[in-house]
Amino acid sequence: MRGPDARTLSHLLAERIVALAPELLRAGHREGCEWRCGSLAGEKGQSLAVRLTGPRRGVWCDFSGGQKGDALDLVAAVLFAGSRRDAMAWAKNWLGIGDGPVPQPTRQQISEKTNNQELDRDEQRRRAKARELWHQTPAGIADTPVELYLRGRGIDLREMGRAPGSLRFNPAVWCAEVERPLPAMLAAICGANGKQVAVHRTWLVQTASGMWTKADLRASKKVLGSFAGGSIRLWRGATGKSLGMAEPGESVIVAEGIETGLSVALACPEYRTLCAVSLSNMGRLELPEAITDIIIAADNDAGNESARKALDAACQKFIEQGRIVRVAMPETKGRDWNDVIREENGPKDGART
Repeated sequence: MRGPDARTLSHLLAERIVALAPELLRAGHREGCEWRCGSLAGEKGQSLAVRLTGPRRGVWCDFSGGQKGDALDLVAAVLFAGSRRDAMAWAKNWLGIGDGPVPQPTRQQISEKTNNQELDRDEQRRRAKARELWHQTPAGIADTPVELYLRGRGIDLREMGRAPGSLRFNPAVWCAEVERPLPAMLAAICGANGKQVAVHRTWLVQTASGMWTKADLRASKKVLGSFAGGSIRLWRGATGKSLGMAEPGESVIVAEGIETGLSVALACPEYRTLCAVSLSNMGRLELPEAITDIIIAADNDAGNESARKALDAACQKFIEQGRIVRVAMPETKGRDWNDVIREENGPKDGART
């Protein structure tokens, strides 16, 4: 009796990709709906992405090496130098549906020195691309689709008197998902020293009615460059000073996303506001010792165990640093603070062109 074919095995592996990806790519990390690492060798990095959720779960792409495939291809590439026959035998055993001999895996080996050098070069290339994209984009968002997009989200920055310098509009930013440039809101991600380390991209589209919204993509938001510990500096608060010049005892609001952070800054302009980009990065934020009080503007992700753990880890990290931590969360499940202001105020006039 023949066992399941390659297509069936790939489907079964994809259903368990959340467990499989970390086993295959051990030094990787989760970013939203993807498992990320440096290459098929499984070292730290960003170049390889494995989809963990949705109809495309199990699909992967190594952007630096140009390789891609399904879940069975991933097993073959990581463990058996591309041999799908060996990968099928291993997969049957891993899934608990095989009783035949299991081939011995041969993982790619990279010395620590070479690995670090490759990571350094890869990070430098991405950082250089991020800075190039940022500096090629005109400063300011007044009268641009970014301003209109935010206004459509209930965020009228003109009420604050000025717009964050960390945001820009670029009419043509390359989007690998559709293989063509799209308009995008750019946000500068800076490290503790204030230097830019990455660029956050939110691709935009204008609807038939003239509204500017997020593009309908699997991933409408992506980061170019490594950003661990960095943040998007959205608002300086009452002091008007840079983050590095924060006054002793100062409070800061930390949000996960840009729109949430801007919504909070609009409601509480006296507070300095930062965007952590992701929950997993929130606990890594490198903040001046002068900041002693942190307010986390959290999304209400009730029922999302991974989000709860990431939020708890961030709180614990800040507490260990001797800071006071408070969490502000909308009452309604599944809502963030941008949802709250939109429900209260609705889109602003002028969100169309």
